[in-house]
Amino acid sequence: MKTAGTIVLIFLGIVLHAQTDSLSFSKPYVGNRFKEGLYLNHQQLLTNNPIPVKYIITKYDKTDFDFFNKLLAEETVIFFDKFGLKNELKVEDLWGFCRRGSVYINVGDDFNRIPIMGSICHFVATITTRENTYAQTGYPYNYNYGYYGAPVSSERIEVYQFVMDFNSGKILEFTVDNVKILLKTDEELYQEYTRLRKKKQKQQKFLYIRKYNEKHPLLIEQEKIKPD
Repeated sequence: MKTAGTIVLIFLGIVLHAQTDSLSFSKPYVGNRFKEGLYLNHQQLLTNNPIPVKYIITKYDKTDFDFFNKLLAEETVIFFDKFGLKNELKVEDLWGFCRRGSVYINVGDDFNRIPIMGSICHFVATITTRENTYAQTGYPYNYNYGYYGAPVSSERIEVYQFVMDFNSGKILEFTVDNVKILLKTDEELYQEYTRLRKKKQKQQKFLYIRKYNEKHPLLIEQEKIKPD
């Protein structure tokens, strides 16, 4: 996978330490409840039913610590589905995967770990934006490119914070307005949050995600998952 993942981990550490009300998220659950494998879609995360590692066809050692890194560095993955049929899918079309109980989601052309799992999930992702720029040639007018040269493509990598509604899979930027949208299903918390001053709303986004997750714990494999 891309080296941008390293940027994500560093940035996430900074973000979470900077938010004092987010420290309780450091150990969200006891044990690994999410099964290891590939997610073709959000529904497979919701039902905790990924494509198992044993069904993946690969030349790589499945016991290797870097197995998923190597597997997803390829252009495609090959696997057997529940009917025993062989399938091939582009890596860029995968929804995500689970490794050692940690869920990774495909956002911004990279797989980003979701460190805060709950009814409302929080994660950081690197987004690559591409744009064309035109360099002036210094030569007389060119009928193909005018007074400027051919377009030159440039890339810019930016880091964003996101929240995801676990039940719907809807992903939103981590803003005050979007936190309000996700809190609306709990009228008490929603009203409490909206009554705060704007500065407090911005400061306490993590706190209200935590409150919501405590009131609405995940149900995985018919077991209630609660924070430590």
